[in-house]
Amino acid sequence: MSRAAPSIGRAGAAFAALVVLFAALWFGAAIGETAIPFSTVVQTIANRLWDAGYPLEPIDEGIVWSYRLSRAVVAASCGAALALCGVVLQSLLRNPLADPYILGISAGASTGAVGVAILGIGAGFLTMPLGAFLGAVVAFALVSVLALKAGRGTAAIILAGVAGSQLFNALTSFIVTKAATAEQARGIMFWLLGNLSGVRWPDAWLAVPAALAGLVVCLLHARALDAFAFGSESAASLGISVRRTYLVLVGTAAMMTAAMVSIVGSIGFVGLVIPHAARILVGVRHGVLLPASALGGAVFMIFADILSRTLIPGQVLPIGVITALVGAPAFALILGQRRTRA
Repeated sequence: MSRAAPSIGRAGAAFAALVVLFAALWFGAAIGETAIPFSTVVQTIANRLWDAGYPLEPIDEGIVWSYRLSRAVVAASCGAALALCGVVLQSLLRNPLADPYILGISAGASTGAVGVAILGIGAGFLTMPLGAFLGAVVAFALVSVLALKAGRGTAAIILAGVAGSQLFNALTSFIVTKAATAEQARGIMFWLLGNLSGVRWPDAWLAVPAALAGLVVCLLHARALDAFAFGSESAASLGISVRRTYLVLVGTAAMMTAAMVSIVGSIGFVGLVIPHAARILVGVRHGVLLPASALGGAVFMIFADILSRTLIPGQVLPIGVITALVGAPAFALILGQRRTRA
């Protein structure tokens, strides 16, 4: 009985998480400038997946399947991946302010993706996701070197991240200004703010596997992340290969960030806010914190997308604007709490 109870508890929690995720996707597909009944969403999915034969208006079915549901799925994948990146980076660096956006990883991924798309770097052998991955790795390496030169501590890594972000954002702007046409420049600058408008089902074939693979890798290293809470020396004394863990988890974070940036652009604050909210709800053990953060990030991004489509009638806001409106005050709150404790 004692062994069965935890298994039942975990199964119940997993089932509840799936219910919450599917409910959020349901809302994301139903809510918009054009009101569509929730029953129509279910019938549309049944028609598309199982050829159920429900008589539906072609326009409503097209809006649900081809526009809103694909956006919701990609938004959920993006939110989950960025939240996981935040958990991993905060744990490895023992820094509550670490996330892909603040550390310049998103900016580096944006530069890599734009370099492939505009300059043709790689001569056709590099795709945008791969270019974004290389840019993310280079950005993190540069920030790490700057932080080591500046010294240890929160201030060093954050200042290095700010410097790296500014550098790669400047490079991206230079590439767009120098080599892009007017139409390309307009599209890329809007994309860099975080844009789900052009997302369709083919994008989900990259976003969903990237988020799921990242979640699996992170869960496999949950105990190692717990050990890193006491520092790398303590982790090594427990038999954990510190260097291999760093390489695997930082590489995974870079992969997830690159995949999402190549699809929707650079979106800030998700990886900062969601892990802290999840820690308040479920604690600091990574076996629970990682899936809770992934779920929280997915739900947050879905509802951020809903707001981006409905906040201003007749206009779609970049989703990065919505996440920043929530994330910037949360960032200030975290900084204020740390100063009070100091």
